[in-house]
Amino acid sequence: MILAKKTDVGMIRPMNQDACACGEFPDGVAWAVVCDGMGGAASGDVASATAVKIISERIQSSYREGMQANSIRSVLFSAIEAANAVVYEMSCSNPAFEGMGTTVVASIIRRDAVFIAHAGDSRAYRITETGITQLTRDHSMVQAMVDRGQITPMEAKDHPRKNIITRALGVDSRIPVDFCEEPFEPNDMLLICTDGLTNMVEDEAIFRMARESSPGELPEKLVAQANRNGGVDNITVVTIVS
Repeated sequence: MILAKKTDVGMIRPMNQDACACGEFPDGVAWAVVCDGMGGAASGDVASATAVKIISERIQSSYREGMQANSIRSVLFSAIEAANAVVYEMSCSNPAFEGMGTTVVASIIRRDAVFIAHAGDSRAYRITETGITQLTRDHSMVQAMVDRGQITPMEAKDHPRKNIITRALGVDSRIPVDFCEEPFEPNDMLLICTDGLTNMVEDEAIFRMARESSPGELPEKLVAQANRNGGVDNITVVTIVS
């Protein structure tokens, strides 16, 4: 596996409330987690950093070589639930952290499949030689409006409420988490990112840059492009290539 990551404050925000981590086990299975914090002052920063730390530690301590899909799903769910409990407790016990939360995308990547658990509007994509496919579905007000047929996907791109999410880690004592398992072929890429990338760089441009760049340099190039396009939010990109 080839792993690369980049997180950046962007051009407008005073601090970076994104966080990410990734790694590889001795058997060649990789893992990654990306979080985009929300909340006033430094609380979004605290939420995302705390969630990434706990989820990373839980994945690394729980994973075992040869795990089946159901066991991998349980590892991801229990890791996110553990992080949710800690962030929620922090938000309830410290007034400075009241209302904080974070999106989350956590993944375990084998050479034949990817397993993804997520909540919020950070995304995971599969990039192949022929195209780019979004694997996650945004938990957002605008996505719900698209699903109900109230607006079109094109209208959603510039909707004034596009940043309002309907699900996040740490805002309640329990968190509903979506899960998917997708095929992963040799030379496929899994790209996990925050909306600081996808609001600034179209999927087609992400695909084109992926085909033109080496795997190790792609996150830095995508972050640079998002900043050239305005960089209105923090930007985080993690890539894993089989």
